[in-house]
Amino acid sequence: MSKSPAKNSQIEVVEPIGMRILLRKDEDKKITKVGIHLPDKIEIPTLTGRIVAISAQIDRDEDYPIKQYDRVLFNPKNGIPVDFEGDNRLFVIPVEDVVAVFRKDD
Repeated sequence: MSKSPAKNSQIEVVEPIGMRILLRKDEDKKITKVGIHLPDKIEIPTLTGRIVAISAQIDRDEDYPIKQYDRVLFNPKNGIPVDFEGDNRLFVIPVEDVVAVFRKDD
C-alpha cells in the first residue's frame, strides 16, 4: 500500500507539551558592541530568542503573559535542542527558564 502524495507533502511541526515553549535562539554575536570582529571560534553567547510556539497549557495559563513571536531572555541551561532545521537554533525550554519578555512601551 503506497502513501498518497498529499501525505508526503505534509509539513512537520514541533508542538511543545506541558509547561514548555519552542523558541528560535537569536544568532550568537561575532562583533562586540564597539565593533571588534571576533574570530570564528569565539562568540558572545546569546540568551535571547523568539517564541515559535507555546504549549496549550501555557496558552491557557494567565500567570504566563507570553505569546507566539514574543522576543524573550532565557536561561539556556535546561534547553533541549531540536534537530529540525540545518541551523539548529530551535530549542524546547521550560517556561520557568524564560526570565524576561521584551515589550515596546506604548
